[in-house]
Amino acid sequence: MRFALILPLALAFGPSLAQAQDAANGEKVFAQCRACHQIGPTAKNGVGPVLNGVIGRKAGTVEGYNYSPANKNSGLTWDEATFTDYIKDPKAKVPGTKMVYAGLKDEKRIADLIAYLKQFDAAGQKAAAAEGAITVAGH
Repeated sequence: MRFALILPLALAFGPSLAQAQDAANGEKVFAQCRACHQIGPTAKNGVGPVLNGVIGRKAGTVEGYNYSPANKNSGLTWDEATFTDYIKDPKAKVPGTKMVYAGLKDEKRIADLIAYLKQFDAAGQKAAAAEGAITVAGH
């Protein structure tokens, strides 16, 4: 009887679970970003700004990076939806940006990239839970 109830639920939610963000895959997607951007505790601005803490950060605010006026004055905050729109077509989202990138169109790869980026705080440190260091009280 339990199996008869669980199977339909698994089938109903299975496709959405398969679309869950995958930070490990996002790290692979980030490989193409590395040409211009760095992330992590030793990250430095390069052709593009450091991406530590990018999700939740106001656009154009990384100290020491020379942003385009379009990016600096965009008024954007990089939440998941805004970042998704931007990474699909940077020049359409922020006309005048100096980011030279045609865009990432695949929704799954974008979600995975966001999962990877979200692991890093503003100092470039990964959250313990994101690295799998989950502790159980009393153990």
